[in-house]
Amino acid sequence: MTGLAFIFPGQGSQEIGMGKALTDAFPAARAVFDEVDAALDQNLSKLMWEGDLAELTMTANTQPALMAHSVAAMRALEAAFGVSASDALFVAGHSLGEYSALASAGAISLADTARLLRIRGNAMQGAVAAGEGAMAALLGADLAQAEAACEAGRATGGVCEIANDNAPGQLVLSGSKAAIDAACEHARANGVKKAMALNVSAPFHCSLMQPAADAMAAALADVTIHAPVVPVVANISATPTSDPGTIRQNLVDQVTGRVRWTESVQFMVARGVTATAEAGAGKVLTVMQRRIEKSLNGFTLGTPEDLEAFAAFIKGEAHV
Repeated sequence: MTGLAFIFPGQGSQEIGMGKALTDAFPAARAVFDEVDAALDQNLSKLMWEGDLAELTMTANTQPALMAHSVAAMRALEAAFGVSASDALFVAGHSLGEYSALASAGAISLADTARLLRIRGNAMQGAVAAGEGAMAALLGADLAQAEAACEAGRATGGVCEIANDNAPGQLVLSGSKAAIDAACEHARANGVKKAMALNVSAPFHCSLMQPAADAMAAALADVTIHAPVVPVVANISATPTSDPGTIRQNLVDQVTGRVRWTESVQFMVARGVTATAEAGAGKVLTVMQRRIEKSLNGFTLGTPEDLEAFAAFIKGEAHV
């Protein structure tokens, strides 16, 4: 079988109707949504399939919703086609997707994962007063240009940090609004192709999120974490771990830390990964990885048709 990694999307991939086709086709997927609804004491699945996009996009709803779709895809893949996380070399997720990866690899129970993401969403939303924080994307910038922009931003006295290293030429800054504005101005004046503010509700993955990190440390202290069936490549380190204590600390640190996605993908490729399967909503990570490593074969696992095509690929590889 090919060198496989399952990857899991983060915030921004949500849409009304997400996961409904999986539920209609696979009882195992339906069971995931039922369990998440019960854990949250909320009809989250109804919101996902019939609700208002603005309500779904509220961070406290988006995070468990995306995780539910991802895990539903993985459970359906295993129940219907006999393919699971244990068939991969690694799992990895972007930001909240790291929780989806851990749930799919058996490290955290589905109910606990849903409750943790509800806490995480509320804590991240409440960490900074509305209007005080901002995020911006730098397109066409390298890390040195992004660091220089951050330095210019910090000269205002505010916080300005690299929040996401998503792919070559796609970096995201996070921090105080005035500092982010100054960083964008500096970037534009110094050859960066595009510096644009992002429509986000809070400045994620920067030191302003420390109150949310503290909340997650308290929440995670009460949760049982098992060793995952395969190593999880962590956002904060871009290296794999199966140690429950390290996983717990990584989940705290990633709230304020940089999502090192470029390095995570590069690490997995260097360790033999030749194909990825993005479980859940959309194909953001699959598109981004083309900028990181063109040789990677990328699949998405969001619909029944996706699962069938991927299973056919895996079974074909197994008989080569």
